[in-house]
Amino acid sequence: MKVDHIGIAVRSLAEAKAFYEALGLACAGEEEVSGQKVRVAFFPAGDSRLELLESTDPEGPIGTFIARKGPGLHHLCLAVPRIREAMAALKARGYTLIDEEPKVGAGGHLVAFVHPKSTGGVLLELTERKTE
Repeated sequence: MKVDHIGIAVRSLAEAKAFYEALGLACAGEEEVSGQKVRVAFFPAGDSRLELLESTDPEGPIGTFIARKGPGLHHLCLAVPRIREAMAALKARGYTLIDEEPKVGAGGHLVAFVHPKSTGGVLLELTERKTE
């Protein structure tokens, strides 16, 4: 298990990308995840990545997050070998999952979220990276 990425909600992907590029990081790609109503850009940083998230719909998860809290840290994502097993283990121990079934996220990887009420206030994403 490792930290896969840190999700950062931004108002403007172009402006946020410029900042991280000024730090010397290189964007490894962008994509739209229509199911999550978001456009993302990834920046490798060591063994992990920064995921910039720009809403494509003000009523989507990132749009409503920014409306309530403003831009900033949105979630922490852990890569797990078998997402359904990780979800079942958490649920069996009484932790609250936002997703009952994994969804397809950026890069085609399976993702599921754990409610911040169960994690000490941090929105936690689990991901099972698809094999290339």
